[in-house]
Amino acid sequence: MQRLEKEKRTKRQDKMNIDFSKDKDGLVPAIVQDAITKNVLMLGYMNEEAYQKTLDTKKVTFFSRSKQRLWTKGEESGNFLHLVDLKEDCDNDTLLLSVNPQGPTCHKGTATCWGEGNEQNFGFISTLENVISERKNNPENEKSYVASLFKSGINKIAQKVGEEAVEVVIEAKDQNDDLFLNESADLLFHYLILLQQKGYSLKDVVEVLQKRHK
Repeated sequence: MQRLEKEKRTKRQDKMNIDFSKDKDGLVPAIVQDAITKNVLMLGYMNEEAYQKTLDTKKVTFFSRSKQRLWTKGEESGNFLHLVDLKEDCDNDTLLLSVNPQGPTCHKGTATCWGEGNEQNFGFISTLENVISERKNNPENEKSYVASLFKSGINKIAQKVGEEAVEVVIEAKDQNDDLFLNESADLLFHYLILLQQKGYSLKDVVEVLQKRHK
């Protein structure tokens, strides 16, 4: 399957019709995005030669406007950007590069050129994990259900996960979609609590899945 996906990406890249003529210097913006976290790492510029070299070497190469030459990211630091996929926008004048970064992207040593980390984010699930963490670290709130679960210990938390899992199985065999989704939400919620009680987060589970995928 991975070979098939790679072949599809290659065919799409070969069919690209990027318009380098819109800029007087023959440059197009190249937005670089982490293939896993989806965070934007940096913005560079490519001319046609830099674009072709990126495809040939699978290491992102830009045209440096200050040095007026091709510049492969990481050629001095070793922090290469390994190309995974490449797309053009609707006007054919901007590129989106999906990469696997080898080390920090910014020359200042940060993960991104905006001084931010490059942690994987799961949207609302990550927000929920932060809430659970806050309840765990501040157990003085007696009205907090999450805090009370942490206070009860691993056996109680594991028991709740088991109970919710059984409820999901029961509702899966029925035709009430609303109950099935609500029980699924309960299971996921309690599983996130169990992960934190064990010292882990959803990111750790995702990393295991990613290793299996390879």
